[in-house]
Amino acid sequence: MFRSLGALVGDLLVVILFVTIGFLQHGTPLTSQNIILVGWPFAVGVLLGHLAIRAWNAPFRIWPHGVFVWAITLAASMAIRTLFSYGTEVSFIITTAIVTAVLMLGWRAVALFLTRGERTRPRVVTGAEAAEIHRADAKAAGNDQAEASGIDGDESNTTASSGTAADETEAGVPAEADLPPSGRDTSR
Repeated sequence: MFRSLGALVGDLLVVILFVTIGFLQHGTPLTSQNIILVGWPFAVGVLLGHLAIRAWNAPFRIWPHGVFVWAITLAASMAIRTLFSYGTEVSFIITTAIVTAVLMLGWRAVALFLTRGERTRPRVVTGAEAAEIHRADAKAAGNDQAEASGIDGDESNTTASSGTAADETEAGVPAEADLPPSGRDTSR
């Protein structure tokens, strides 16, 4: 929740920074009214981008979230500026595309770098390791049932079988007799 809100705020700050830099470059007075008048199409674009890509799922991810939010922001803001005759010269579009791409994707790259320790990949555990972890957990809990039941790291999971061909199944697929009546295939 806070990350997605932070991503939205980060993109809106990029818009404000972009508009401010533009005013300073062109010698336009830097007032809140001017920032709002020039920046609102970009803010609408940011909001549309976040909604369209559902940026709250992975707010700091550069690809595809950051790139699509940037592209939608650029397209929507230029469409709004064209609709209201604010001016969309080719040089302005190119400058806007470059500066907003660097700023919007740049802060995401910094955020990903700063939060890299929070993202850990789960470790894949094999059958023997899982049995060992289970036995260690049981011992830690003061439960010696794991040893009493004969769970050993060298044994694989087996089920009692009468040895008939009908009981033999593929690994991990239960025999039809093991399924509840609602799960049996009655088409045969």
